[in-house]
Parts: sequence; structure tokens; C-alpha cells
Amino acid sequence: MQTAKNLSNKLLNAALPVAGLFLTFTLAGLRTFAADAPGTNAPASAAFSETATEWIDAATGHRVIRLSNEPGSLSLYFHQNAYTPQGDKMIIYTPEGLATVNLKTRAVELVAPGVRYGPGSSSSIEVGRKTPTVYYEKNEDGQTVIYATDMDTKVTRLVSKLGFTGDFGGVNADETLIIGKCSAPGGQGGSAATNQSQAQIQTQLPPASPSATTNAPAPGRRGGRGGGGGRALQFFAVDVKTGAVRTFFPMTDNLNHDQCSPTDPSLILYCHEGAWDQVDRIWTIRTDGTGNRLMHPRTMPMEIAGHEFFGYDGETVWYDLQTPKSGVFWLAGVNVQTGERIRYPIERSQWSVHYNQSHDGKLFAGDGGGPNGVSNRTPDGQHLDPPGNGQWLYLFTPRPGQMDTMKVGNDDVKIGKFDVEKLVDLSKHNYTLEPNLTFTPDNKWIVFRSNIQGGSQVYAVEIAKAK
Repeated sequence: MQTAKNLSNKLLNAALPVAGLFLTFTLAGLRTFAADAPGTNAPASAAFSETATEWIDAATGHRVIRLSNEPGSLSLYFHQNAYTPQGDKMIIYTPEGLATVNLKTRAVELVAPGVRYGPGSSSSIEVGRKTPTVYYEKNEDGQTVIYATDMDTKVTRLVSKLGFTGDFGGVNADETLIIGKCSAPGGQGGSAATNQSQAQIQTQLPPASPSATTNAPAPGRRGGRGGGGGRALQFFAVDVKTGAVRTFFPMTDNLNHDQCSPTDPSLILYCHEGAWDQVDRIWTIRTDGTGNRLMHPRTMPMEIAGHEFFGYDGETVWYDLQTPKSGVFWLAGVNVQTGERIRYPIERSQWSVHYNQSHDGKLFAGDGGGPNGVSNRTPDGQHLDPPGNGQWLYLFTPRPGQMDTMKVGNDDVKIGKFDVEKLVDLSKHNYTLEPNLTFTPDNKWIVFRSNIQGGSQVYAVEIAKAK
């Protein structure tokens, strides 16, 4: 018996190191897998190359990872919600269709095959804010059809066949309505009925501030509309539960960038597209067609405001403001309830095609500008020499403390200040593809699209510097 016991002990003692070695390799593997996922502080394993999936940006010290696997992949437009309410997944476009990215494991999974989405799109796809559902449109048999797919189970259902061709803009905060735009009766110039509605619409417009008269649009119109002037458009709303469709608020101005408040189910933000220095661009309206409201009145010639978006708390509309175009740059905001205004000055080299805000409201970011952007031009459109643009992804952190106040027209505007940090070197990026950055729900990463490795891919940069 003593011999058997000794033999058993020897076998046990011999097995323990093997088991310990197995456990070490297992944990190391788990750590390596976790290191690949957003949300960790593990260092990248390689420098930037055309095939690298992660690296430390040599110029900034921030970790960058590639989330997509195929060239031709895209993140959504900067104001389209791409994240589930749980914050565990985001939707991206791939050449095969819509796919989820697991933000913990980086796993990419196709959920809606065959959906089309181009690099210039600013609509047609959005994730709900109540359920992990992606809503999207397809063109079938000459009409727009809207579908909804569960991002976990992949179960897909038909939401509505519109009966016409439209452009789905967004899903409202409680996922009861889908909002979009479509042609209105009357075509060029509008029918008598459309023109009558347009006259009624004009009575809803707020009066221009006295200081805005130097660049106010002519009576009866809202300013230049680029190539889309005179086209009769209107909003549509789809009941997500029943699929019922209604239209409202016809107009003959170029309607675009319709998006829903993240918190108020009845509030829409939209713009009048066209030459930005000629349009009163940024508006809000209720889903029943009431309360049409200009959010930014221009106060000087060549003033432009655009690329508007809601903050995640739904309280503020933020936008790129230039006074005048290519002259003085701001990130501006207006409270949708109180009308209180705030501006943050932006250096010319830090101007960005798009800005965005973190989910907790504490940070902003910008995606820089290319050589043909407004930051590299004079107000009359001439290129600067030396160049004035900056091809970086920037982090903007508001400074705490008392803000100055500046009188603009009839408004007292608060003036804040940013501390600015460069996150990603985009000198190899071709800005014909707009980066369209968004913050992840945990506020630790910024997702963007880029062609720095050739074809378009989806990337994320960690806000904290790599250790």
C-alpha cells in the first residue's frame, strides 16, 4: 500500500507542472484575444503597415485597430446611430451587406445580406435605441421597402412597403416611427396644392433677427438650393408596428439630413441643402409637421453652418460654423428647449469635415480636413500656400471654468475653449472618403472609416494613450 501511495504522489507531482503550464497557455491565449478587443489597454503588436490589423500611431502614441475584414467596408454616416442600446455591438457595411461588430471580441458577423450602402450615403440605415434592431431600406419593384433585422438572432421582418421611392432618414427615440423624405406632388415648382402648402409653411418660419438682414434669403424662399432648387419634397413617417405610411410638410426647398432626436420621439432635425452661404440650413420640426424652427440664423455675408447633429442627451444641436466661410471656424451648439447658444473656437488646421460628441457629453472629436476642404481655402475659394488643413483625427476636451460671453445678433453666446489632442495621423488618407467618426458607447474608442491601407475599412482608435 505504501508503494502504491508513493507512486500516486509521484504521478500527482509530475502532473501539477503540466497542468500549470496548460493553464498558463490558456490564460495567455485569453489575454491575447482580449487584447484584440476594444476596451483593453494592451499594446498593439505591430507598427503601421498596409496589412496590419492593429498598431500604435507613431505620431500620437494612440492604439489603432482595424474592425473590418474586407476592403470596401464602411462605418455609418456620422449622425446615424450604429450602436445597440446595450453597447455591445455596432453595425457596419461590408461588400456582402450589413454586419455586426462585437465590440468585446471584434467578431464580424453578416446579419443582413444584400443591403447596399455607398460611401456618400447619409441615410437608409440606423440601429434602434430601444432594441438591438437595425432598420434599413431596399429598392424593390420600383418602390422603397423598409426592413428590420434583430442584430442578435438575425430574424428579419418587413416593416413597410412605401408604395413610392423614398429615402429613410432615421428611427425615432422610442422606435415607433421611421422618418424619411420623398417627392411631393407637383414636381418642379410644385402643384397648386403644394404651393398653397408652401405659403402656409412660410408663415411658420421665425422672423430673421435684425442683424441677419445683410445675408437674409429673399422673401418667399430660404436661400440658394444648389442643384436641387424647386424640387417638391416632403417628409414621410412609417408606423413601425403597423407599417402605415403618411406624408407631411411639403416644400420646394432641398430637404436632406433628416434625423431623429435620440431622446424626444417627436423631434426631427433636418437641413435645407445647397450652397451653405445662401441657405438658412439647420431646422427642427415635430413629427406631426408642427413647430418648424430655424436653429441658426446667419448674421453676416458668406456665413455658413452645417453638418448638424444631436448630442446624445438630445438637448443640443451641434454644427460646424464659419464666420465667414473659410475665415473663422467654430463648433457651435444651440439648446433645443431654451435656445441658449455656445461656441468653441477651432483652429484652421483643426477644422474637421464632421464633429461628434461622446455619449456622456464630456468630449468631442473631429476627423480633420483634406487639401480641397474649406480650411485650405481663402473665403473666395483660392487654395492656401502653405496648406492650412490638418489631416488628423482630433480629440477636443472642453476646458472647465467660467465661459466668456459674446453678443451675436440678439443672442448672448457663450464662448468655450478646447484642449486639443491628435489621435490618428491621416496624412495617407484620401478625403474623398469622409472619415465620419463616432464614439463607442463606453466613451473609450472612436470609430471611423479610412482608406489609409488602400480600400475603405473601419477602424477604431483608443482615446487613452497606449501603455
